[in-house]
Amino acid sequence: MLLEAVAAVDREVNPWESASQRFDEAAALLNLEDGVRKMLKHPSMELTVNIPVLLDDGRIEVFTGYRVQHSIARGPAKGGIRFAPDVSLDEVRALAAWMTWKCAVVNIPFGGGKGGVICEPHLLSEGELERITRRYTAEIIDFIGPERDVPAPDVNTNEQTMAWIMDTYSMHQRHTVTAVVTGKPLELGGSHGRTEATGRGCMLVTREALKKLHIPRDEARVVIQGFGNVGGMASRLMSQDGYTIVSVIEYDGAVYNPRGLDIEKLMLHRRETGSIRGFAEAEDMDKDEAILIDCEVLIPAARENVITSRNADRVKARILCEGANGPTTFAADAILAEKKVFVIPDILANAGGVTVSYFEWVQDRQGYFWTETEVNERLERIMVDSFEAVIGYAGRHTVNNRTAAYMLALDRVANAIKRRGLYA
Repeated sequence: MLLEAVAAVDREVNPWESASQRFDEAAALLNLEDGVRKMLKHPSMELTVNIPVLLDDGRIEVFTGYRVQHSIARGPAKGGIRFAPDVSLDEVRALAAWMTWKCAVVNIPFGGGKGGVICEPHLLSEGELERITRRYTAEIIDFIGPERDVPAPDVNTNEQTMAWIMDTYSMHQRHTVTAVVTGKPLELGGSHGRTEATGRGCMLVTREALKKLHIPRDEARVVIQGFGNVGGMASRLMSQDGYTIVSVIEYDGAVYNPRGLDIEKLMLHRRETGSIRGFAEAEDMDKDEAILIDCEVLIPAARENVITSRNADRVKARILCEGANGPTTFAADAILAEKKVFVIPDILANAGGVTVSYFEWVQDRQGYFWTETEVNERLERIMVDSFEAVIGYAGRHTVNNRTAAYMLALDRVANAIKRRGLYA
């Protein structure tokens, strides 16, 4: 019995299992043709590479990396690269599939891809990280490119990582190819507004959800899990826009102030101390308990499997805005639906990042760049239109928001496949 229980938990927190179950549910509701269902069920390409790297102490270590392309039916594969010790092929598969659906939900001409390298970046020097990045790029170079597969930053990677990838790819091509990656530094073809894009997208769809539920913005208490690029930017932007951020949660604990946190001071505190804990204007909390604070908006903005069947029944938020990829397991969905939590699913909520990545790719290809105001206005239009499309789809088909987002995405990708036909 114990082994069975452990196996059930493992299945629940396996991101590929959750992605597959949600796909099956949406495909059944759409009556998707069997052949198209089979094409979309599995990634179109999976690559595993072993990366020998010379470490600073003279040793050679071999790291394992992955790149998965789930679908290129609607355009080049698009998706980030993460460096983490727990990266797995199943995780990368799921993230690539979510990218396919995410790009389709916001109706931009990309498919889904994802990559990762198994390593502990916090224990590696900048030189070691650069050598890992460049060798990984060289190993996957035949599979990426502006028309094939366009990587971006993800967990523990950043604009510097993208600069190394762009430079490595360009050296092999013998000319500068800025459009091979997005999330680059501005001086190398990056886009204004890219750093804030995912957090800004979360703020925009949260605003639309509050309107729908008739909750005034100044009465919205917000809990944000994760204080990195997504959670940190969402915290800053939402605080500036009149929301009350009552709690911020990180990997090593949480801070809470029912009157609202001063986000700029909290960011300064973390820069000075390396942690959000011990902030003078808030009380420390257990990170697992902070997820369950009574609030209007909960934004999990870090990693997968934050809300599971073990804690979903105790979530008190009225709106769950999924800033991370896969923060809620499939098993938790039914519990949240029973509690009537208004879920803004990840493939909509955090699509601001890939939307502005699309803008960056377009700007690089045309060699003409937009102002930050132009970027933000275009992002707002796409996020608001996509929110309305998902909510409208949910109403017409009498399904919850997540199922509606998946159905809308599958419908768009399946239609592209049918219109293209099958090459044989």
